[in-house]
Amino acid sequence: MANTSSRTLRLLSLLQTHRYWPGTELAERLEVSARTLRRDVDRLRELGYPVEARRGVDGGYQLAPGAALPPLLIDDEEAVALAVGLQAAAQGAVEGIAESSVRVLAKVVQVMPGRLRRRVEALRAMTVPAQWGPAAAGVDPEALTTVALACRDSEALRFSYTAAGGRRTERHVEPHRLVCPGRRWYLVAYDLMRHDWRSFRVDRMTGPRSTGERFRPRELPAEDAAAFVRAGLDGRSGPYRAEAVVEAPAETVRGRVGRWVTVEELDGGRCRVALTAEALEWPAMVLGTLGADFRVVEPPELQDMVRELAERFGRASGEG
Repeated sequence: MANTSSRTLRLLSLLQTHRYWPGTELAERLEVSARTLRRDVDRLRELGYPVEARRGVDGGYQLAPGAALPPLLIDDEEAVALAVGLQAAAQGAVEGIAESSVRVLAKVVQVMPGRLRRRVEALRAMTVPAQWGPAAAGVDPEALTTVALACRDSEALRFSYTAAGGRRTERHVEPHRLVCPGRRWYLVAYDLMRHDWRSFRVDRMTGPRSTGERFRPRELPAEDAAAFVRAGLDGRSGPYRAEAVVEAPAETVRGRVGRWVTVEELDGGRCRVALTAEALEWPAMVLGTLGADFRVVEPPELQDMVRELAERFGRASGEG
């Protein structure tokens, strides 16, 4: 293999299998001498890849974990697995991982050849996700990555948008950030047709496409994009507004339920928790996992659900 750059990439690909390679076997794979192999290993170390070497008759090489993450080299199969895994993470409810998954997915899809994109889409279409609780409206990963790239590159977007009442309009916006409160994705953007900041549910968008128009980012009238979306959600009349008094300090509760629940300090080491939800299972789960006694203030439907759950768990423990 005469091309040094190609040979170095091939060496990196072999080492990234994380197996130990005897020097003679690795040199045979690359069709080079032991001396050339040592020079190629040194070249990888200069690029930031921590390659460990073992001397002796059974000497060889292995890629060790490093303090920094250098660029990864992946083959076709690994690229497809990475994209599918990122799509699943982006649509999941694991706190703190969904948004970063979309950013990485956007980078991967941008450089992925068409033949691999088709494989990713086929896998996604033929896979049934397992979800706990009521299913949220599905978000097209292609639409999600299109929006993410437009946010990153400060390029204007056009799309059709269907409001909650069913009215459909055409939108032309300057995208700012994607936000994922729970299991829904929102785009925070400046609406060029209405001359105001708005948040849009991504699952209600149709055909988002970048116009290629670059813009200078405007100043958002909020602490950050998450605060902007939360203010909008708090101002809407959702199906259920749940409120409970929790026998724990507000600081402790905030650390457990995150930023999407309003927590108000009360006297006596207690606090009031309020949240808006489309289904009662979510506030019931939140309150049940706080690790503290609580009393549901509203709505009556949540009081009934908590009472029913208490009776069920009592029977399960043999005390009911």
